Amino acid sequence: MARISGVDIPREKRVEIALTYIHGIGRPSSVKMCQDLGINPSARVRDLSDSDVNKIRVYIENNLKVEGDRRRDVQQDIKRKIETGSYQGSRHRKGLPGPRSAHPHQRPYPQGTQEDRRQQESRREEVNVGHVSNTSSTAQVAQA
Repeated sequence: MARISGVDIPREKRVEIALTYIHGIGRPSSVKMCQDLGINPSARVRDLSDSDVNKIRVYIENNLKVEGDRRRDVQQDIKRKIETGSYQGSRHRKGLPGPRSAHPHQRPYPQGTQEDRRQQESRREEVNVGHVSNTSSTAQVAQA
């Protein structure tokens, strides 16, 4: 196993996947790192030379904030939000999840698109035309 930034990365995985085992490195940054260093992202970690592993170590030390430094920064950000009394800080204090953000796969409208809503409304109108509403039938009974 290659050891980078205090993390043993698995030898059998592809480089772009194995680098994501380091806290603070995701797929986009691992792919960018491989491109910048001229390393094939599809190569297995076991196939990397020692010079390639050293290139990765130096790149991470100089360009990225990972592992302990990253975790410390996140904790400081959370403490700052709590101290300033922000909405996100209050959610952290209560132990609740963060506010829901618009996910790219979610619909902009919970019931569907505006066209879907229009179709639903037109169906309701068609159904209501054929039936007498309860309020009018109650009024007719009261008059009789």
